Amino acid sequence: MEEPRKPRSRPAREHQGRSWASPQSRALDDHDVEALSRWQLSLVQGVGPRVFRRLIEHFGSAREVLAANFLQLRAVPGLPAATVRELLESPHAEWLAAEVRECRDEGVRVITELDEAYGPMLAEIPDPPVVLYVRGTLLPSDRLSVALVGTRHASLYGRRQAERLASSLSRAGLTIVSGLARGIDAAAHRATLAAGGRTLAVVAGGLLEIYPSEHQGLAGEIAESGAVISEMPLRFAPRRHAFPRRNRLISGLSLGTLVVEATLRSGALITARHAMEQGRDVFAVPGPVDQRTARGCHQLLRDGAKLVESADDVLEELGPLVQPVPDAQGELVCQVAELQLNAMERRVLQAISTESTRIEEVVVASGVAIQRVLATLSVLESRRLVDRIGGDRVVRRPR
Repeated sequence: MEEPRKPRSRPAREHQGRSWASPQSRALDDHDVEALSRWQLSLVQGVGPRVFRRLIEHFGSAREVLAANFLQLRAVPGLPAATVRELLESPHAEWLAAEVRECRDEGVRVITELDEAYGPMLAEIPDPPVVLYVRGTLLPSDRLSVALVGTRHASLYGRRQAERLASSLSRAGLTIVSGLARGIDAAAHRATLAAGGRTLAVVAGGLLEIYPSEHQGLAGEIAESGAVISEMPLRFAPRRHAFPRRNRLISGLSLGTLVVEATLRSGALITARHAMEQGRDVFAVPGPVDQRTARGCHQLLRDGAKLVESADDVLEELGPLVQPVPDAQGELVCQVAELQLNAMERRVLQAISTESTRIEEVVVASGVAIQRVLATLSVLESRRLVDRIGGDRVVRRPR
């Protein structure tokens, strides 16, 4: 995959060097220094995710990479001479100092794999980003997410399906991830916001170069109740090759990718391909057989994607989630539906075993009156969290 070109010039600064540290900043610990070193490396032309991994494997840390001399860098297998020159000669320390200041001024947070907010979803893909620029907030519950993508030239049918599915999935507790593009992406973001859900927008350019420009307002709304994310420097103008890179992040942040409407050459199919390569689920919504924007989805269905008619099709396919995450109360939950439970429903659920449990035992263990237990069991059963066995027994569905 082609590496993006990095910024080639910055305003002149009084100090330059290969290692950055602000004289006004607090004392930096080893974690801070390594995180800043990774950020600095990300600004070097030719150092994308794959080259970065090669350098880290060879030197052990980004800090050691920045301290390496010419002979040490030339000893890295497969490292191009041009990248060696960039590492030694470009004023990337100066660029980092400017980028740090601008991120602070713009309210943008930068995270690396060293930060908990980076999360395991991205870390496990083949070419995880070196850094993420984030405007807004990332929550542990965002690990329960589904990408919803599609064509920029959406039909009325496609927009309606995107809105319906995004709204239903967000109400079920999932975070909706998309690419802030026109058409299906925008419909998914807006429907999620209208439903009071969380949505993440992954963009191809820098966070100060929102594309398309008419979505700057939408990006601001998303940042207030979710996050806008990029792996590019703040003022990186989006270019053609940056969009496939962006698409791997959309799928990489998600448990599965749902394609609502797409042509055979749509970028949404690139996102779906990344999802397959990352071992994530792929879903597709069928469309009219004579509609060009349905052909991509039909091709995905022929290739083994799961057919989706409603949000239930996605929820059933995702099934029990392996990675437990904390809810708003800080308790660990493992199913999407569990995020929507109130305190009493959660207490009753926790009293039920994955083996046959008598309702009397649930009453005792939960401390809830039997009438309320019976009413709560009906709710839990409707949400497919428990199954009734006979008249007086219940079992929790495996996580």
